[in-house]
Amino acid sequence: MTPMEDSPFMFDITPKELQVETLGPAERASPLRYGSPQCPEDQCYIDERVRIRADIEIAPDHLPSELSFEEAGPRQKIFFNPAGTTAAIVTCGGLSPGLNNVIRSAYYELAENYGVQRVLGIRNGYLGLTESSGLQAIKLNREYVDPIDKLGGTILGSSRGPQDPRVMADYLESLGVDILLCLGGDGTQRGAYDLSQEVARRKLPISIIGIPKTIDNDIPFVRQAFGYSTALEIAGEVIRAAHVEARDAPNGIGLVKLMGRHAGFIAAGATIVSQEVNYTLIPEIEFPLEGGNGLLASLEKRLKSRGHAVIVVAEGAGQHLFDDHSDVKDASGNKKSSDAAALLRERVPAYLRERGIEANLKYLDPSYHIRSVPANAADRILSDQLGRHAVHAGMAGKTGIMIGHEHNRFLHIPIPTVVARKKRLSTGGDLWRGVLQVTRQPRW
Repeated sequence: MTPMEDSPFMFDITPKELQVETLGPAERASPLRYGSPQCPEDQCYIDERVRIRADIEIAPDHLPSELSFEEAGPRQKIFFNPAGTTAAIVTCGGLSPGLNNVIRSAYYELAENYGVQRVLGIRNGYLGLTESSGLQAIKLNREYVDPIDKLGGTILGSSRGPQDPRVMADYLESLGVDILLCLGGDGTQRGAYDLSQEVARRKLPISIIGIPKTIDNDIPFVRQAFGYSTALEIAGEVIRAAHVEARDAPNGIGLVKLMGRHAGFIAAGATIVSQEVNYTLIPEIEFPLEGGNGLLASLEKRLKSRGHAVIVVAEGAGQHLFDDHSDVKDASGNKKSSDAAALLRERVPAYLRERGIEANLKYLDPSYHIRSVPANAADRILSDQLGRHAVHAGMAGKTGIMIGHEHNRFLHIPIPTVVARKKRLSTGGDLWRGVLQVTRQPRW
């Protein structure tokens, strides 16, 4: 995969990579009605001819990029006949605040606005798209989905791991599904694209649309993923608790482990939210542990001068500290990270004890709590928008795409373009500069 900084500039992308696949010409009039005296009907839809520039800056040493995105949103002409359409929704991978909000909004856009009569919920991720699992799809209705936006998790259940796209295509065909909305991270999106290729090989008119789900905020072409805002809010509360514990104990240290296998967005964002962190360790920076410029020596000086400290560690930070760089992967195909937080939990007190300092270290890992809470206001709005835009894309006959979000516009991004890259925090960007201002940690 090509690493990608937290930036809209995609100079390694070709125009071909941004071309969107469709099932065929969209010839049916949309049943959606948005017109008003302030907005004539034909101005309320997205014009296919209008593109969103990938590069909004004009740098002095190069010409503006010609790359552009297809904008997401309702079309005046659609591919599917709503009365005869069956749509399905599946949630995969780990939990994230906002999953139920996406499900609810997608259902209401399909059923209430487009008039789709049959909307199915696929149970327990891609596992539910295999007949051998014995999991029956749920027919969603208003009573079922109406209260779910107040709940954490996903009412459909989730699972990790790929399934054979041929088996999933068989199951979709047996259910008569025309549109499948896939909520998940990069592994889920790879599975969605493989499935879209299989149904295309069979010449089946099935639209496969991805909705990005990453609490780590590390999917490219998505400025901010749903769940990230809630994660910062809850993580900020945990850090404040860690600060109180550290401050009120002799040589107190609060050690907080946060999500972020490949990118430090949650650790960085929560640091700025709390304003009470002294060291933020992220995967993007190989910080030294030992030596005069290392974390341990800096922490010792901090304790001698201030008497307490708070350390935030992203789960993927500090991989350079481990000799074992094996390629062990989880069920979703993600490489398992060595646990730097556990290493620090042991090494920090031992190091200080060798120097006659008896530290009081409190270790907090709120990851599962953060993942399972209901979405906050900002994530509820974002979840609603993503769910509705995915429905518009499916009804228009788009396929093999994920809903992206750049320049405050929702976009159609071909899934292969998404999964070929990893979004990482820019250590020269404003977010990291904010972290350095808060922590005043060494510029490793």
